[in-house]
Amino acid sequence: MDIEELRTFCLAFPHATEDVKWGHDLCFCIAGKMFCVTGLDAPHGVSFKVTAEEFEELSVRPGWMPAPYVARYKWVLVKDLASESDKTLKKYIKQSYELILAGLPAKERKKLETKK
Repeated sequence: MDIEELRTFCLAFPHATEDVKWGHDLCFCIAGKMFCVTGLDAPHGVSFKVTAEEFEELSVRPGWMPAPYVARYKWVLVKDLASESDKTLKKYIKQSYELILAGLPAKERKKLETKK
């Protein structure tokens, strides 16, 4: 997966938006909350939220690590997009989107539902 494929995949989720933060990070969000982040500088890594149960296992996987600054929220970093299969990345990014969506306040989720 390259950065354009990642962008297309992330923006296909309902109500997903993109923003460049901190000068060089492309962030994909729902209701202002990030669910996926990639660096604009090569090599392109990608960070996303995982379940608490998966965090320890994935953090020690070759090419993966706890995501700097957000590991305490169970985010992991895949150091190079090209090093992992599209299927695996899509699975975890989709899950991250769902985790962030589920964590939104009920009022915010309801607002998104009415925008469909």
